[in-house]
Amino acid sequence: MVAKDTFFVGTYTRLGASGIYTCQMEDETGRLEEIAVAEGLEDPSFLTIDPTGEHLYAVTETADSAGEGTVCSFAIEIDGSLTLLNQQSTGGADPCHLVVDATDSYVLVTNYIGGSVCMLPISPDGRLGERCDFIQHCGSSVNADRQEQAHAHSVTIDLSNSRAYVCDLGMDKILIYRINAEGQCLDLESELTVEADPGQGPRHFDIHPSGKYCYVINELGATVAAYSRDSESGKMLGKQLISTLPDGWDGPKSTADIHVSRDGRFLYGSNRGHDSIAIFAIDALTGELSPMGHTSTRGKTPRNFALSPNNKFLIAANQDSGTLMVFAVAEDSGQLEFTGHQLELPGPVCIQFAP
Repeated sequence: MVAKDTFFVGTYTRLGASGIYTCQMEDETGRLEEIAVAEGLEDPSFLTIDPTGEHLYAVTETADSAGEGTVCSFAIEIDGSLTLLNQQSTGGADPCHLVVDATDSYVLVTNYIGGSVCMLPISPDGRLGERCDFIQHCGSSVNADRQEQAHAHSVTIDLSNSRAYVCDLGMDKILIYRINAEGQCLDLESELTVEADPGQGPRHFDIHPSGKYCYVINELGATVAAYSRDSESGKMLGKQLISTLPDGWDGPKSTADIHVSRDGRFLYGSNRGHDSIAIFAIDALTGELSPMGHTSTRGKTPRNFALSPNNKFLIAANQDSGTLMVFAVAEDSGQLEFTGHQLELPGPVCIQFAP
């Protein structure tokens, strides 16, 4: 019997998608197939899955008449299909990223428009309760078109499940919150706030498996910022700022997603405009990055990508050409080679493998 991994794809229905797609990938070949789709939601873009693999949560990247988006809870059935359990308001417009904490007790969500973060409790059956905390960011930065106000873009929980790191593109800041489980709230540790270089626009964040380093991909600057990180205090110190683009590129620049390989040896970032995955080697002693080249995603606007659980493949989601493209990952060099396997899905925005 062929071993397969299940993954889910969040999409923009505004680009013709039907909803959240359930797909499978063959472990050894990377071949993809679509097996189900959960319909009925508008723009269910970013997804996250709880530690048990029993529930999936999705934001609807929209706003109702009150200017609020929603986060939805689904049960993951044995066949991989999704059953909607309930949904709750996020308190802000265009929620764009979310994460479940390691105890399966809370979902944290960022709202892009207006720039805010909220926290919702999870009941034992996977349903979401009403918001137990809501934090409004206030600030701006130097890019008048994109940084006129706060724009919280992602939230990442550290390996100890004690802190949440929120990238705010509009403020050019990474804000660090202590997760207060007893108080059901997020406590800002203002002394730990990281100021990005003006105009960089922090977007997504990933932590090295060692916990000693972390990396931020900057959407407006088309760069990756490398930081050392103290796992006890949570403090980040800047080490390096490196371009995601090849020398001489004078076309549009806009980055999207970032992931450290599961073995901690390589880092990948997606370029929109250049339509590529930038590849970096990670120095095990310092955490600093060395450029290793770029691989075309063979489509337009790679909004998101994901590494397979066995670290053998990378799936790139080309939002504007409606394709998922599969690349083999070279174990020794981290380089990417197109496998020939692909899947057509309209408006793919996020890929999440089941644990």
